[in-house]
Amino acid sequence: MAMKQRLYDLLEGGNRATASQRAIDLWLGLLIVGNVLAVALESVARFHDHYGGAFAAFEIFSLAVFSAEYVIRLWVCTEHPPLKRLAPGAARRRYALSPFMIIDLLAILPSLIVSIIGVDLRFLRIFRLLRLLKLARYSPTIITLGRVLYGERRALFAVVIIMFGLLMLSASIMTIIEGAAQPEDFGSIPAAMWWALATLSTVGYGDVVPITALGRMFGGVVTLLGVAMYALPIAIIAAGFTNESRRRDFVITWGMVARVPLFAKLDPVALSKVGGLLRSKSVPSGYEIAHRGQPADSMFFIVSGEVVVDIDDHRVTLEEGDFFGEIALLHDTTRRAHAYAVTECRLMQLMKSDFHGLMETEPTLRAEIAEVAAERLRQGEWSHGDIPDDEIKDQPLRGE
Repeated sequence: MAMKQRLYDLLEGGNRATASQRAIDLWLGLLIVGNVLAVALESVARFHDHYGGAFAAFEIFSLAVFSAEYVIRLWVCTEHPPLKRLAPGAARRRYALSPFMIIDLLAILPSLIVSIIGVDLRFLRIFRLLRLLKLARYSPTIITLGRVLYGERRALFAVVIIMFGLLMLSASIMTIIEGAAQPEDFGSIPAAMWWALATLSTVGYGDVVPITALGRMFGGVVTLLGVAMYALPIAIIAAGFTNESRRRDFVITWGMVARVPLFAKLDPVALSKVGGLLRSKSVPSGYEIAHRGQPADSMFFIVSGEVVVDIDDHRVTLEEGDFFGEIALLHDTTRRAHAYAVTECRLMQLMKSDFHGLMETEPTLRAEIAEVAAERLRQGEWSHGDIPDDEIKDQPLRGE
């Protein structure tokens, strides 16, 4: 069971990918690309004659890897949270019918058939290109695009219907205009559809063209209509992709904000407002986040990782859920400490203008931050530099 869980984490792990998971995903991705290139190169006669044995060995190796991957994924799928409530057999049947697993099966099935029957069916080689679809499993962008196409399917279907209607109308009218002059190319609607398709798509092969003045005029109108109509699906997909990206970024930001204890008491409306103001920032180990003496333009919240703040002659270590940089903003002073990442950190940055606006509209949050800042200054944990002692003592607390 421990081995099964480890394999599940490596192949089907959660959102926080480890170095091992990233390495496996990269290796499988490179193997997929290598297979596609091998299919292309093997179609060249001189390459096939000289390196046929190497191509065959590479195919056997790839087939073994992809088959093992498929079997292992099918075995460990019972560890997937949505499938845990099902019996193992039912869970595996449902998982085997998922889109990704169907793609994985199609990527290996033709080669398995050739291996089993022992006959080299060349037309089945083209199905090895389906392995390129396996890259979708490792690319969030491709997954996002798939969601966009599914979400906009009704609008895209409506565009396809309109485009088909325009195709039939163009072919029908051109049959009337050019049918007598060119009976072979425009004598029937099916024959004229080839010209209409090439013109509406703005490909313009030039093998079939109108020769009458009226036909050429109508051909120009069809070309302009094609430019407008074929731009519609592109606009729909682009708008959907933008909305999906914004929705994903909002979900990620919401999850990051919710993990900060300071925001735990906020209602959903206020939490959404805070999330809209924060900027996500990832920094590597050793990165200097703040420098003593520089103008204070923002404060930071730690989502993950560890940050060290060097203040005069002592050091403060901050971890997930902590924040820093608020004192300089509250008192409108320069930075009084160095802050740098000890480990790789995910931070959320709140800019100075947004900070002051948030302090005015969210008194509870303002009181929490002010109380922590005052406590740090009173205990000497943070250097107060030019901040007067009476200002420290009278630091605004809850409700003020």
